[in-house]
Amino acid sequence: MADTWYDAVVVGAGFGGLGTALELCRRGARVALCEGLNYPGGCASTFRRGGYGFESGATLFSGFGEHQLFGRWIREHALDVTVDWLDPLVELRAPGMRLPVHRDRDRLIAGFCALPGAPVQGVRRFFELQGQVAGALWPLFDDPDLLPPLSLKTLMRHAGRAWSYAPLTRWLGRPLGAVLAHHGLEGFTPLRTYLDALCQITVQCAAAEAETPFAFAAMDYYWRGTGHVRGGIGRLATGLTKAITAKGGDVLMANRVRAVTPVDGGWRVTARRGELLARHVVANVLPQGLRTLLDAPVGRLPRVDALAERVDEGWGAAMLYLVVRPPEGDSGAAHHFELVRDEQAPFIEGNHLFASISGASDEGRARPGQRTVTVSTHVSLKKLAGMAPEEQASWFAALHARMRENLDALLPEWTANVVHVMTASPRTFQRFTSREAGAVGGVPRRAGLDNYRILGPFQAQRSLWLVGDSVFPGQSTLATAVGGVRTAASIAASR
Repeated sequence: MADTWYDAVVVGAGFGGLGTALELCRRGARVALCEGLNYPGGCASTFRRGGYGFESGATLFSGFGEHQLFGRWIREHALDVTVDWLDPLVELRAPGMRLPVHRDRDRLIAGFCALPGAPVQGVRRFFELQGQVAGALWPLFDDPDLLPPLSLKTLMRHAGRAWSYAPLTRWLGRPLGAVLAHHGLEGFTPLRTYLDALCQITVQCAAAEAETPFAFAAMDYYWRGTGHVRGGIGRLATGLTKAITAKGGDVLMANRVRAVTPVDGGWRVTARRGELLARHVVANVLPQGLRTLLDAPVGRLPRVDALAERVDEGWGAAMLYLVVRPPEGDSGAAHHFELVRDEQAPFIEGNHLFASISGASDEGRARPGQRTVTVSTHVSLKKLAGMAPEEQASWFAALHARMRENLDALLPEWTANVVHVMTASPRTFQRFTSREAGAVGGVPRRAGLDNYRILGPFQAQRSLWLVGDSVFPGQSTLATAVGGVRTAASIAASR
């Protein structure tokens, strides 16, 4: 392979890498996609253990609307992917509260307004503002051409919709907590619980400190083509690898890349199955992983170092993977739950859980009469870094016990008949996903204008690009794929 030049080698088949590779192939580039695991998807993959299929991470996925990115890919590439449109999409449970989040946005708002003591006018004004901001931002995900790199035609399109950006300006750099206070909602516990839970799994921090435009956009997540991929999100990832192959790309699974080194005219990519030469390299890894590939010590790449420091402020994933028998009378649909044991405590370390349960139609996920359940909670990467290995072992044993206890308390109908349990720390999560340190979610989007410092594709060095949830637009499977599409556009423009 070393005597053949690729236009681009993509390292990592997470959705950022998949989006980059597919778009480059669509533009006629010669592409190789290398993945260390024998299945694609990264943090949004479906893996198999003991005859069961588990989602690597517990979550829902957006972007499946007819005119959205995943919806278009499914249609244009005839992907073997079926999306189940659940309703409710998710149910939030806390002591004394069960809040189903339906596909109808107005129904959720009406539900908040109907709660005892609800500040109805404040709630309605808050969601009106949120809808305006989300309505301005989501078209950027639906049509990646609106994101950088911008052409004159795109700039004209932005100018034509400048009025829609006006509600953004007041809240740039300010936390969502300030918006809640502005509308007199800081003491309305049900809404605060909902927002804290949502923000923790999307913008990766509590609502009080979340950057408002990011949080407002995330709040529309459930109403933007969100659904359950039948058989697991890995079906979509696998379908995209087949689409890349059909477009002439080389997909090299179980081919972990060990090093990326500069050569005249581009890069040498050293992988398990040999070397590849490329004019561009796109790394679908965290910035820490990029430094490892380059054998670059801290200090050589200041922009990458700064990004790595921001990732280190974020979270790892502690997981439970369960096999259960469904409760009597269950509909057979897939289910997703957000669970909060103590609304006043931080939404981490087992106090806040996201649980995804496979449906009866998810063939291959479990044996007849059984379902698989993926349960996740956030743990601080910095806290873990300060622990000795033996201390981590006992700490995670206690955490997994707490997760089971809180599941039993808040989701008893699904934990009454558990037939198999597998636990995972961030180190285990790294093994299932190839994710450095088992980190999840990329960069926490805490309030501040620094969130907007880099709004386009991230070029670490000449013709060396970084994609994924640590760089703009980040934070979700759809966003990483959109970022990959825009990175491909930058590469195509430089060819």
